[in-house]
Amino acid sequence: MASESILFPFVRVVGQDKMKKALLLNIIDPGIGGVLIKGEKGTAKSTSVRSLAQILPTRPTVIGCPFHCDPRFPKRMCIQCREKLANGIELKSEDMPMSVVELPLSATEDRVSGTLDLEHVLKTGEKKFEPGVLAQANGNVLYVDEVNLLDDHIIDLLLDSAAMGVNYIEREGVSFSHPAKFILIGSMNPEEGSLRPQLLDRFGLCVDIEGEKDVNVRMEVIKRRMEFDKNPEEYLDACKDDIAAIRQKIIDARNALSEVKLSDNIIHDIVMVSIHFKMEGHRADITMMRAAKANAALDGRKEVTRQDLREIAPLVLGHRLKKRAFDNVTFDEKELDVCLGM
Repeated sequence: MASESILFPFVRVVGQDKMKKALLLNIIDPGIGGVLIKGEKGTAKSTSVRSLAQILPTRPTVIGCPFHCDPRFPKRMCIQCREKLANGIELKSEDMPMSVVELPLSATEDRVSGTLDLEHVLKTGEKKFEPGVLAQANGNVLYVDEVNLLDDHIIDLLLDSAAMGVNYIEREGVSFSHPAKFILIGSMNPEEGSLRPQLLDRFGLCVDIEGEKDVNVRMEVIKRRMEFDKNPEEYLDACKDDIAAIRQKIIDARNALSEVKLSDNIIHDIVMVSIHFKMEGHRADITMMRAAKANAALDGRKEVTRQDLREIAPLVLGHRLKKRAFDNVTFDEKELDVCLGM
């Protein structure tokens, strides 16, 4: 492996615990709805997301399918795989590692959603589809750096596909669809512009991060980077046990997620917190529930506690607070403690 292709290991990123937790929770339960990472440049945003590839678990995929269909979920498969099943054709599968698919900032709508060959349709009556980034992202992580600089219609397309798990393409009255279930991760520097509140609300979690101010922590960042740059292969090899351990922790948490219990008292707390912080609709409540269960599973527990809510509520609610023009509203964690009686 060439040294240029070796990424700084996720398990050696210093600090930024909230960001790392938000990423792990979404891998455990993609239904949380992705994560937006906001922070100044040089705060390990891109490094952390790209290095997720080292710890992502494997998943079964249908061999030869351009959309990487998962044979465990026939109803979510592409039309070609469903037709093969209907005709009694066995779908062979193999375990493939999940990957981090990166969306170029200059990507056009056709590059994102894919293209239909209308000339082929008119000549033969058969649909010919050229897959785009969303097809590649199905079952994987889709990373958009500088998401705030994308055109709004591209962001809408990504968020709609992430929410529905399907990508719809229509050209000149000809339509096509394919599965597009992925974990959407966006990062941005707020100094370069913001996202509309309607788009912010569509991200399940949001993390605001900044550079470390502690002298010793900043020194540790420099030391680790120098050691990595000196011999990336050797540095990564020294981390392999930690990488394997966190990957197994993710797998265990995913397997245990359905067994994690949520009591009526905790559901009541979730609702009261949402009401207290004036959340509109029910998206925040449901996201809090899912994130709290994933957090308990990550810790190896089978029941959600108030401490889970204490840890995940700022990630769920912070970007959904109502803001007036020119206001700089931050989430008050002390207020949350009072609301939870902690």
